[in-house]
Amino acid sequence: MKPVRDKYSAVWVSHSSMGDFLKCPRAYYLHNVYKDPKTRRKINITTPALALGVAVHEVVEGLADFPAEKRASMATETALIERLGIAWKKVSGKKGGFRTPEQEAEMRTRAEAMLRRVAGHAEPLLLKTVKLPNGNSDMPPNFYINDEDNIILCGKVDWLIYRPEDNTLHILDFKTGKNEESGESLQLPIYQLLLANLQKRKVNGASYWYIDRDDTPIEVDLPSVEESYKRVIVVARQVAAARAKAALEGPDAAFICPRVLDGSGSDCFACRPFERILRGEAEYIGVGEYNQDLFMLPE
Repeated sequence: MKPVRDKYSAVWVSHSSMGDFLKCPRAYYLHNVYKDPKTRRKINITTPALALGVAVHEVVEGLADFPAEKRASMATETALIERLGIAWKKVSGKKGGFRTPEQEAEMRTRAEAMLRRVAGHAEPLLLKTVKLPNGNSDMPPNFYINDEDNIILCGKVDWLIYRPEDNTLHILDFKTGKNEESGESLQLPIYQLLLANLQKRKVNGASYWYIDRDDTPIEVDLPSVEESYKRVIVVARQVAAARAKAALEGPDAAFICPRVLDGSGSDCFACRPFERILRGEAEYIGVGEYNQDLFMLPE
């Protein structure tokens, strides 16, 4: 008998949630599962780097809302920085984890420099582009990666360049951080699977654009659909198994920090910030964009 699909009981996995799990199952639980007993909302941490990334991505990705023939006028330095002013209001002050006006001004200056680089080398963004459709109720694009385990993979691709001459797509992912994406990252495999299952065009390649430093995107190897599935399903099943164990034995038995398991006694960079929220050491900022309780950690 074919398993019954139920999106309400399914385990949803994404690049960010599986990344949390691989770093520390306890961090995964506190970031993606745990809800404050008083508010019934999940918890999250705001930081200046995150705020910068959110604002810059909103501005650059927003160019896809304009037809290709009109996009050049919206990709100028003046237009991009003007739109940054609108996006920045959402992350200004403590909402963006900024402790001082000087810190915020420094990060905004850095964001403006990124957008100037984009404006000066906007050729990839002036080509035709397409978007994956959102799921029901405006959920991110998603599909059942595995029926038997009741697992749904979801994610959002930054930018898809459409090449009408051969009806293919090229993945373009914007990076605002200073670190390069690891070759072990599941991001491209997830993108590959989303595109293979949610649309019909062939994907002919992928690039990262480190807009804090590089004038042009850097092409990277794109794994096959088969290899992508093998890599993603292994981690997705680990997440599903942990959640099933937590339902039977409780989260403390299923989501254990690896530094507890190895007896090292060292502090965990992944779960420590969330543990500080539970201990009352973080400042409550308010309800974030995704209906999460947002906190800022002290220095």
